[in-house]
Amino acid sequence: MGAIPQAPSLRSAHARRLFVGLPSTYDRMGAVLSFGQDPRWRRFLVSRLDVGLGANVLDVATGTAMVAREVVAATGAGVVGLDLSPDMLRRGVAETAAAGMGDRVRFLQGDGQRLPFADGTFDALAFTYLLRYVDDPAAPLAELVRVVRPGGIVAGLEFHVPKAPWSWAWWCYTRLAMPIVGRAVSADWYEVGRFLGPSISRFYDHHPLTEQLAMWRAAGVADVQVKIMSLGGGVVLWGRRAGGA
Repeated sequence: MGAIPQAPSLRSAHARRLFVGLPSTYDRMGAVLSFGQDPRWRRFLVSRLDVGLGANVLDVATGTAMVAREVVAATGAGVVGLDLSPDMLRRGVAETAAAGMGDRVRFLQGDGQRLPFADGTFDALAFTYLLRYVDDPAAPLAELVRVVRPGGIVAGLEFHVPKAPWSWAWWCYTRLAMPIVGRAVSADWYEVGRFLGPSISRFYDHHPLTEQLAMWRAAGVADVQVKIMSLGGGVVLWGRRAGGA
Protein backbone atom coordinates (compact mmCIF):
# COMPACT_ATOMS: atom_id res chain seq x y z
CA MET A 1 0.00 0.00 0.00
CA GLY A 2 1.52 3.29 -1.05
CA ALA A 3 0.89 6.88 -0.09
CA ILE A 4 1.11 10.26 -1.75
CA PRO A 5 1.48 13.71 -0.20
CA GLN A 6 -1.93 15.15 0.57
CA ALA A 7 -3.40 18.53 1.41
CA PRO A 8 -7.11 17.66 1.54
CA SER A 9 -9.80 20.33 1.53
CA LEU A 10 -11.84 20.99 4.66
CA ARG A 11 -14.66 18.89 3.23
CA SER A 12 -12.31 15.98 2.47
CA ALA A 13 -10.70 16.26 5.91
CA HIS A 14 -14.14 16.18 7.53
CA ALA A 15 -15.06 13.06 5.55
CA ARG A 16 -11.86 11.38 6.65
CA ARG A 17 -12.58 12.13 10.32
CA LEU A 18 -16.23 11.13 10.01
CA PHE A 19 -15.45 7.60 8.80
CA VAL A 20 -12.52 6.78 11.09
CA GLY A 21 -14.50 4.51 13.40
CA LEU A 22 -16.66 2.83 10.77
CA PRO A 23 -14.65 0.34 8.67
CA SER A 24 -15.54 -2.82 10.61
CA THR A 25 -19.30 -2.18 10.22
CA TYR A 26 -19.32 -0.08 7.05
CA ASP A 27 -20.54 -2.69 4.56
CA ARG A 28 -23.28 -4.01 6.82
CA MET A 29 -24.55 -0.61 7.96
CA GLY A 30 -24.52 0.77 4.44
CA ALA A 31 -26.89 -2.00 3.45
CA VAL A 32 -29.06 -1.56 6.56
CA LEU A 33 -29.43 2.22 6.28
CA SER A 34 -30.28 1.99 2.58
CA PHE A 35 -32.77 -0.88 3.06
CA GLY A 36 -30.46 -3.15 1.08
CA GLN A 37 -30.20 -0.79 -1.88
CA ASP A 38 -26.56 0.33 -1.58
CA PRO A 39 -25.16 -3.08 -2.67
CA ARG A 40 -27.59 -3.11 -5.60
CA TRP A 41 -26.52 0.38 -6.66
CA ARG A 42 -22.88 -0.68 -6.56
CA ARG A 43 -23.58 -3.73 -8.71
CA PHE A 44 -25.34 -1.57 -11.28
CA LEU A 45 -22.41 0.87 -11.23
CA VAL A 46 -20.00 -1.97 -12.01
CA SER A 47 -22.27 -3.26 -14.78
CA ARG A 48 -21.74 0.04 -16.64
CA LEU A 49 -17.94 -0.26 -16.84
CA ASP A 50 -17.78 -2.44 -19.99
CA VAL A 51 -14.44 -4.09 -19.22
CA GLY A 52 -13.19 -7.67 -19.21
CA LEU A 53 -10.29 -9.91 -18.27
CA GLY A 54 -7.00 -8.06 -18.46
CA ALA A 55 -8.50 -4.57 -18.13
CA ASN A 56 -7.15 -2.07 -15.62
CA VAL A 57 -9.77 -0.28 -13.50
CA LEU A 58 -9.38 2.53 -10.95
CA ASP A 59 -11.84 2.56 -8.03
CA VAL A 60 -11.73 5.99 -6.37
CA ALA A 61 -13.09 6.38 -2.82
CA THR A 62 -12.88 2.60 -2.65
CA GLY A 63 -13.58 2.47 1.10
CA THR A 64 -13.70 -1.20 2.08
CA ALA A 65 -13.34 -2.19 -1.60
CA MET A 66 -16.94 -3.26 -2.18
CA VAL A 67 -16.87 -1.93 -5.75
CA ALA A 68 -13.35 -3.24 -6.37
CA ARG A 69 -14.37 -6.75 -5.34
CA GLU A 70 -17.49 -6.58 -7.50
CA VAL A 71 -15.38 -5.50 -10.49
CA VAL A 72 -13.08 -8.50 -10.05
CA ALA A 73 -15.98 -10.92 -9.57
CA ALA A 74 -18.02 -9.61 -12.49
CA THR A 75 -15.31 -8.88 -15.06
CA GLY A 76 -11.99 -10.43 -14.07
CA ALA A 77 -10.30 -7.03 -14.47
CA GLY A 78 -7.49 -5.86 -12.21
CA VAL A 79 -8.30 -2.96 -9.89
CA VAL A 80 -6.46 -0.18 -8.11
CA GLY A 81 -8.47 0.92 -5.07
CA LEU A 82 -7.70 4.45 -3.89
CA ASP A 83 -8.98 6.14 -0.73
CA LEU A 84 -8.00 8.91 1.68
CA SER A 85 -8.67 6.79 4.77
CA PRO A 86 -5.96 4.34 5.89
CA ASP A 87 -8.51 2.67 8.19
CA MET A 88 -10.86 1.99 5.29
CA LEU A 89 -7.99 0.72 3.17
CA ARG A 90 -6.85 -1.71 5.86
CA ARG A 91 -10.36 -3.11 6.01
CA GLY A 92 -10.44 -3.28 2.21
CA VAL A 93 -7.20 -5.25 2.16
CA ALA A 94 -8.58 -7.73 4.69
CA GLU A 95 -11.94 -8.15 2.91
CA THR A 96 -10.28 -8.57 -0.46
CA ALA A 97 -7.87 -11.19 0.88
CA ALA A 98 -10.75 -13.05 2.54
CA ALA A 99 -12.55 -13.13 -0.81
CA GLY A 100 -9.49 -14.66 -2.48
CA MET A 101 -8.91 -11.56 -4.59
CA GLY A 102 -5.73 -10.28 -3.00
CA ASP A 103 -3.78 -10.69 -6.24
CA ARG A 104 -6.36 -8.74 -8.28
CA VAL A 105 -6.69 -5.55 -6.23
CA ARG A 106 -3.89 -3.15 -5.35
CA PHE A 107 -4.54 -0.45 -2.75
CA LEU A 108 -3.23 3.10 -2.62
CA GLN A 109 -3.82 5.86 -0.09
CA GLY A 110 -4.46 9.06 -1.99
CA ASP A 111 -6.76 11.92 -2.90
CA GLY A 112 -9.15 11.63 -5.84
CA GLN A 113 -8.61 15.33 -6.47
CA ARG A 114 -4.90 14.77 -7.24
CA LEU A 115 -4.39 11.38 -8.82
CA PRO A 116 -0.79 10.09 -9.09
CA PHE A 117 -1.30 8.58 -12.55
CA ALA A 118 -0.51 9.63 -16.10
CA ASP A 119 -3.21 10.60 -18.58
CA GLY A 120 -5.11 7.63 -19.98
CA THR A 121 -3.69 5.07 -17.55
CA PHE A 122 -6.92 3.13 -16.94
CA ASP A 123 -9.46 1.35 -19.12
CA ALA A 124 -12.30 2.43 -16.81
CA LEU A 125 -12.89 4.27 -13.54
CA ALA A 126 -15.57 4.04 -10.86
CA PHE A 127 -16.15 6.33 -7.90
CA THR A 128 -18.70 6.28 -5.09
CA TYR A 129 -20.07 9.04 -2.86
CA LEU A 130 -17.14 11.31 -3.67
CA LEU A 131 -18.26 14.66 -5.05
CA ARG A 132 -20.20 15.74 -1.94
CA TYR A 133 -16.87 15.83 -0.10
CA VAL A 134 -15.04 18.28 -2.36
CA ASP A 135 -15.27 22.04 -2.63
CA ASP A 136 -15.61 22.26 -6.42
CA PRO A 137 -16.97 19.02 -7.97
CA ALA A 138 -16.08 20.06 -11.54
CA ALA A 139 -12.34 20.06 -10.85
CA PRO A 140 -11.98 16.54 -9.40
CA LEU A 141 -14.38 15.21 -12.02
CA ALA A 142 -12.03 16.48 -14.74
CA GLU A 143 -9.13 14.87 -12.85
CA LEU A 144 -10.94 11.52 -12.76
CA VAL A 145 -11.65 11.62 -16.47
CA ARG A 146 -8.04 12.57 -17.22
CA VAL A 147 -6.62 9.22 -16.09
CA VAL A 148 -9.02 7.14 -18.23
CA ARG A 149 -8.06 6.29 -21.81
CA PRO A 150 -10.16 7.82 -24.61
CA GLY A 151 -13.21 5.61 -25.08
CA GLY A 152 -12.98 4.24 -21.54
CA ILE A 153 -15.94 4.37 -19.16
CA VAL A 154 -16.20 6.69 -16.16
CA ALA A 155 -19.05 5.83 -13.76
CA GLY A 156 -20.09 7.37 -10.46
CA LEU A 157 -22.60 6.55 -7.72
CA GLU A 158 -24.15 9.14 -5.44
CA PHE A 159 -27.17 9.49 -3.19
CA HIS A 160 -30.08 11.38 -4.71
CA VAL A 161 -33.02 13.39 -3.38
CA PRO A 162 -36.37 11.79 -4.31
CA LYS A 163 -39.13 13.78 -5.92
CA ALA A 164 -42.72 13.94 -4.64
CA PRO A 165 -44.49 11.89 -3.39
CA TRP A 166 -41.40 10.26 -1.84
CA SER A 167 -39.56 13.43 -0.84
CA TRP A 168 -41.31 13.89 2.53
CA ALA A 169 -40.75 10.28 3.56
CA TRP A 170 -37.08 10.57 2.54
CA TRP A 171 -36.68 13.79 4.58
CA CYS A 172 -38.23 12.19 7.68
CA TYR A 173 -36.09 9.09 7.33
CA THR A 174 -32.78 10.91 6.83
CA ARG A 175 -33.40 13.57 9.52
CA LEU A 176 -35.19 11.51 12.16
CA ALA A 177 -34.92 7.75 11.72
CA MET A 178 -31.39 7.48 10.40
CA PRO A 179 -29.75 9.17 13.42
CA ILE A 180 -31.78 6.92 15.75
CA VAL A 181 -30.68 3.78 13.92
CA GLY A 182 -27.10 5.02 13.94
CA ARG A 183 -27.21 5.75 17.67
CA ALA A 184 -28.32 2.16 18.33
CA VAL A 185 -25.06 0.95 16.77
CA SER A 186 -22.43 3.44 17.94
CA ALA A 187 -21.65 7.11 18.52
CA ASP A 188 -19.78 7.17 15.21
CA TRP A 189 -22.81 5.94 13.28
CA TYR A 190 -25.00 8.45 15.10
CA GLU A 191 -22.79 11.23 13.72
CA VAL A 192 -23.01 9.75 10.23
CA GLY A 193 -26.79 9.46 10.57
CA ARG A 194 -27.02 13.13 11.51
CA PHE A 195 -24.69 14.20 8.72
CA LEU A 196 -25.92 12.34 5.64
CA GLY A 197 -29.37 13.82 5.02
CA PRO A 198 -28.37 17.48 5.26
CA SER A 199 -25.20 16.78 3.29
CA ILE A 200 -27.16 15.22 0.41
CA SER A 201 -29.70 18.05 0.38
CA ARG A 202 -27.01 20.74 0.36
CA PHE A 203 -25.21 19.04 -2.50
CA TYR A 204 -28.31 19.07 -4.70
CA ASP A 205 -29.22 22.60 -3.65
CA HIS A 206 -25.84 23.74 -4.98
CA HIS A 207 -25.39 21.21 -7.79
CA PRO A 208 -28.70 19.92 -9.21
CA LEU A 209 -28.54 16.95 -11.53
CA THR A 210 -28.72 19.11 -14.66
CA GLU A 211 -25.62 20.98 -13.51
CA GLN A 212 -23.83 17.73 -12.74
CA LEU A 213 -24.53 16.49 -16.26
CA ALA A 214 -23.01 19.69 -17.62
CA MET A 215 -19.92 19.10 -15.42
CA TRP A 216 -19.49 15.61 -16.84
CA ARG A 217 -19.70 16.90 -20.41
CA ALA A 218 -17.27 19.72 -19.67
CA ALA A 219 -14.87 17.15 -18.16
CA GLY A 220 -14.82 15.25 -21.44
CA VAL A 221 -17.63 12.70 -21.13
CA ALA A 222 -19.75 13.47 -24.17
CA ASP A 223 -22.41 10.75 -23.84
CA VAL A 224 -23.12 10.84 -20.11
CA GLN A 225 -26.14 8.77 -19.06
CA VAL A 226 -28.17 8.70 -15.85
CA LYS A 227 -30.05 6.02 -13.93
CA ILE A 228 -32.07 7.18 -10.92
CA MET A 229 -32.66 4.21 -8.65
CA SER A 230 -34.79 3.09 -5.69
CA LEU A 231 -37.55 5.71 -5.90
CA GLY A 232 -34.92 8.42 -6.22
CA GLY A 233 -32.65 7.44 -3.33
CA GLY A 234 -29.58 6.82 -5.49
CA VAL A 235 -28.24 7.80 -8.88
CA VAL A 236 -25.58 6.36 -11.18
CA LEU A 237 -23.99 8.48 -13.91
CA TRP A 238 -21.69 7.06 -16.57
CA GLY A 239 -20.26 7.64 -20.01
CA ARG A 240 -17.19 7.26 -22.24
CA ARG A 241 -14.28 9.63 -22.24
CA ALA A 242 -14.38 11.52 -25.52
CA GLY A 243 -11.78 10.74 -28.17
CA GLY A 244 -12.16 6.99 -28.47
CA ALA A 245 -12.76 5.14 -31.70
